[in-house]
Amino acid sequence: MALTLKLPAANGALETYTLRGDSPVQPAVGVKFDRIAYSAAHVVADPLAAVDPWLQAAVDWDATIAYRQRLWSFGTGVAEAMDTAQRGMGLDWPTSLELIRRSLDAARDVPGALVASGCGTDHLPPENARTVDDVIRAYEEQMEAIEKLGGKLIVMASRALARVATGPGDYEKVYGRILSQAKQPVVLHWLGEMFDPALAGYWGTKDVDAAMNTALGIIEAHASKVDGIKISLLDKDKEIAMRRRLPAGVRMYTGDDFNYAELIAGDGFGSAPVHGKSDALLGIFDAIAPAASAALGELAQGNLEKFHAILGPTVPLSRHIFAAPTRFYKTGVVFMAWLNGHQSHFTMVGGQQSTRSMVHFAELFRLADAANLLEQPELATRRMKTLAALHGIE
Repeated sequence: MALTLKLPAANGALETYTLRGDSPVQPAVGVKFDRIAYSAAHVVADPLAAVDPWLQAAVDWDATIAYRQRLWSFGTGVAEAMDTAQRGMGLDWPTSLELIRRSLDAARDVPGALVASGCGTDHLPPENARTVDDVIRAYEEQMEAIEKLGGKLIVMASRALARVATGPGDYEKVYGRILSQAKQPVVLHWLGEMFDPALAGYWGTKDVDAAMNTALGIIEAHASKVDGIKISLLDKDKEIAMRRRLPAGVRMYTGDDFNYAELIAGDGFGSAPVHGKSDALLGIFDAIAPAASAALGELAQGNLEKFHAILGPTVPLSRHIFAAPTRFYKTGVVFMAWLNGHQSHFTMVGGQQSTRSMVHFAELFRLADAANLLEQPELATRRMKTLAALHGIE
């Protein structure tokens, strides 16, 4: 029997929606990739903690680590304590470090599990930063703590650096110092202002091409210490242009949640393998993990059409989840985890479940169904009906 429910349309009018009834996407057991793929993973809040959610982070550690184990089972790595985990947007540095510690511990029990961890300056309030030396010390503090645990670094963009830097030279100084000390090659992270308005003008300029030149200069000067760079600009042409200019051993990790299918597939251009394709470090992979795994498995076998057939339908969903204000995308990611039964509640650190409307959630549900991403359709429908009832839709 077909599953149906009432959902609001864009104009708020109620419509009856009938689920497609297609089987959910599932990857093959033991799937192998020819790309490196990290999923920036969310945290599961503890809904029963006696805290003030806007002020204190309460994490359900068991559910949070179980979700990472699920991602590893699909063959994707975990990009830990990133913006998807609400880093600097509800998740503070002490809690982030505990998350990193627990994730690294869990990974040791999973052969081949990849973890890379966010290293930033978020324990330094931007308004307290006076000089770039303050920023360097803040990076070094987190760097030391993560490397002490044996972690690989993702050097996150710094709000404090964006505030105090007077030009590209300050970025060259800060990144030069950090990269020279890194114990193993790091992933750099260029996060656009659509994800975090406090990062406007990163790399010392609002001119994206000039900023790219600065970032590439830093990478070229320290290529042996850079595994790759993740850029999240939602501009595929900028990513491709930068990818083609990377040193031969440095990877481009796409962070483009609008165009990832095309960018991962690549165009084969360039003399070095890294020039013709992007690897992945994506928040959307948290929400679409089964499809991402299945598609990457097909790509590794040379089945490009099957790759696009699986991953292509997820792109409209991702564009919806990451719609402006883009920084609220975490709400859609956690909503998907709740719909699919990977957490028992729809509560977020910082109360961020309130950042999207019922109309937004209704369209997300439709797009998830269209992409065959509702893993337990009956459960997802019940939960969607529950949310609808809380919004006065009976």
